[in-house]
Amino acid sequence: MVNIIILTVYLAAIIVIGIVTGKKVNNIVDFAVAGRDYSAFVIFATLSASFIGGGFSTGNAEKVFTYGIANIFFLFGFSLQVILVALFVAPKMGRYKNAITTGDIIGEHYGKAAKVITGFLSVIVCAGILGAQVGAMGHVFNVFLGLPRIWGILIGCSIVILYSTMGGMRAVVATDVLQFLILAVGIPMTLLFSIFHAGGAGEVLSKVPASHFTLLADRFTAVSFLSLFLTFFVGETLVPPYVQRLLISKDVRITAKGTFYSGLFSIPFFIIAGLIGLVALALKPDLNPNHAMPYIIMTALPVGVSGLVIVAMISIIMSSADSFLNSAAVSIINDIVLVFRKTALNDRLQLNLAKATNLLVGVLSVVFALKIESVLEILVYSYNFWAPLILVPLVSAILGLKVGAKHFFAGILGGVMLYSISALYLSKAVGLDNIVFGVVGNLVFFYAYHFYEKRRA
Repeated sequence: MVNIIILTVYLAAIIVIGIVTGKKVNNIVDFAVAGRDYSAFVIFATLSASFIGGGFSTGNAEKVFTYGIANIFFLFGFSLQVILVALFVAPKMGRYKNAITTGDIIGEHYGKAAKVITGFLSVIVCAGILGAQVGAMGHVFNVFLGLPRIWGILIGCSIVILYSTMGGMRAVVATDVLQFLILAVGIPMTLLFSIFHAGGAGEVLSKVPASHFTLLADRFTAVSFLSLFLTFFVGETLVPPYVQRLLISKDVRITAKGTFYSGLFSIPFFIIAGLIGLVALALKPDLNPNHAMPYIIMTALPVGVSGLVIVAMISIIMSSADSFLNSAAVSIINDIVLVFRKTALNDRLQLNLAKATNLLVGVLSVVFALKIESVLEILVYSYNFWAPLILVPLVSAILGLKVGAKHFFAGILGGVMLYSISALYLSKAVGLDNIVFGVVGNLVFFYAYHFYEKRRA
C-alpha cells in the first residue's frame, strides 16, 4: 500500500507539472525548445534523463543477466559519442538560433526536400525508440502491479501523452529534471541493497558464471564486439531529441558543458544498471531476463525504499519516452506539414496540430513495443533509420563543411546501397552490423561527391 501511494503521488505530480507548464506554451517554438533559457545543470539533467531510458536501464540489466559484462562495454560507445558531441558539435550550435528541429538544420544546408526526408526519418526513429521505452514500461507495470504487459503499455503511454501534450518541451524538461534526480539516487541505491540482500559482493561473484566476466565470451568475437560498440556509438548520435537539447540554451558554452557532464554520467550509470543484472542472476538464475531489474527491486528493497525505486524505474522510462514523443510531434508539423503548406498557419493552429500528433506517434510506439519484446532490440532496429542516412550529412554541415543538396542525396544513396549489400552478404561474412556498413557507405559517397565537386570547380 505504501508503494502504491508513492507511485500515485508521483504520477499525479508529473501530470500537475504538465498542466502548470502548459500555461506558458503559446506556439510551436515554445512546444519544441521552451524559451532557450536553460542552465548547464538542466541540460545535463534533461539530456541524461532522455537517453537513460528502458533500453539503457532494464534492457542493460537484461543483457548483462544473459550475456555478461560485455554489454556494459558496448554501451560505452554511446558515452563516447556524447562526449565527442559536447567537445566538437555543441560549440557550433550557436548559428542555429531559429532552429527547433534536426530538419531545420538539414534544410538550411541541403534544401527543402532534404528537410522533409529528415522529418519523415525523425518520426520513424522517434516512434521506434519511444516504442522501446513503452515496451519497458509494460514490463515494469507487469512485475510491480501484476498488470498484463499490454495494459502496462497502454497506461504508461497514456500518462506520457497526457503531460507532454499539455506542456510540450517545458513539461518534458521540468519532469526530466525531477525524474533525473529520482533515478540518480534510486538506481545506485538498488545496487547497494541488492548486493547486501545477496550476501555481499563475494557471494554474488561466486554464483555468477566466469564467462559473464569476460568481454569476448562464446557469443562474441573481437569483430562482433567492435560491431556492437560502433552500433551504440553511431546509432543514437544526434537523434532528434538530443539535437533539441542542443538548441534549448542561447549560450553554446552552457550547452557544451551540460552535454559533456551527461556523457560522463552515463559511464557509471551503465555500470550500475548492468551490475544489477548480475546480482539478479546470482539470486535467481531461472528468472525471465526482462524482469532482472524489477525482480531485484521487489525482493531486495524494503517497503518505502522499493516504492521510491519503482518511481525511479518509471521515471527512467517516462523521461526518455516524453522526449522522443515531443520530437516526433514537432518534426511532423515543422518539417513536413509546414513545408507543404502554401499558406502559413497561425501559432495556435500550429501548436494544436503538434499536440494532436502525439496521439499518432504514441499509437505507433505501441505497435513497435508489441512486435518486439526486447527493448534493446527495438533500439538497435530503430537506429537503422537514422545513422546510415542522416548522421554524416548532419555532422558535416554543423562542423562547417560547404555542402549542398547533391551531397545529401549522394550520402543517402551510398548509405542505402551499402546497408542493403551488407544485409544480403557482408554482415554475416564480416561480422559487422548493417548499420556500420550503412554509415560507411554514406560517408564514402558523401565525401566522394564533395571531392569531385571541388576538383570540378
